[in-house]
Amino acid sequence: MTAALYASRSNLKTIIIEKGAPGGELINTADVENYPGFKLISGPDLATQMYESSLAFGAEHVYGDVSHIDIQDGIKHVHTADKIYLAPVVIIATGSHHRKLGVKGEEKLSGQGVSYCAVCDGFFFRNRELVVVGGGDSAVEEGNYLTQFANKVTIVHRRDELRAQKVLQDRAFNNPKVEFIWDSVVEEIKGDLAVDAVQIRNIKTNEVYDYKTNGVFIYIGLVPNSAIVEGLGITDDEGWIITNESMETGIPGLYAVGDVRQKHLRQIATAVGDGSHAGHMAYQYIESLKDQTAQVQ
Repeated sequence: MTAALYASRSNLKTIIIEKGAPGGELINTADVENYPGFKLISGPDLATQMYESSLAFGAEHVYGDVSHIDIQDGIKHVHTADKIYLAPVVIIATGSHHRKLGVKGEEKLSGQGVSYCAVCDGFFFRNRELVVVGGGDSAVEEGNYLTQFANKVTIVHRRDELRAQKVLQDRAFNNPKVEFIWDSVVEEIKGDLAVDAVQIRNIKTNEVYDYKTNGVFIYIGLVPNSAIVEGLGITDDEGWIITNESMETGIPGLYAVGDVRQKHLRQIATAVGDGSHAGHMAYQYIESLKDQTAQVQ
């Protein structure tokens, strides 16, 4: 959305193609308290304000599920189910999605107690007991969030210390509803019509046991949504799109921003920074094409 704001503000004809509600992971974030200018704002509210700003200078928003991008004579062909969009510049801002555990019962019980979004599903677990899998920012932050609904939240982490920011750790350690199971992994999610237990293995002792729970929230990392550029040779081995600090990929006129990009910090603030840079670079790139055309003439 920031890329669209900067590109359209440079008087470029700009279109945003989305397959869902504008905002991506912002929509699934309860509270945002680390974005400058807002002491505290909900993710959906911030997404709405950003969306309105993104259209302020004439950018157009359309719904579409992009299947792939190919390039012919420098023109990018963006394929959706019912249309192909052509442009000299494409900015990829497809983000990432939560990695799955890949254990027995996960697919079967998805939506029946297995979730990857506390904001979406936490309300359905009032007065229940929950398990959160992971030890990073998302796991700890969402675990804290779930305690407003659940009676108890148990965080299962494969290490003996958390990777989350210190402020998030402190909140969890000081929350009487949060407990921890260290050095452990979930090897199976059990239940017939709904989750009723998880099988846990201690990776140091190999002890295996069932732990009763009404739901499992999984936060074990991210997977880039980069399938649309598969075959273009611009990703690393894990699928993250490789760019320089100007958001340029190895293909002229093709940029990547936000959580789909290979980088260390994936936050709202860094995504906004990426977007503003790419929107400006799009303008400079198109101006360079005009210069080349003028020289040929």
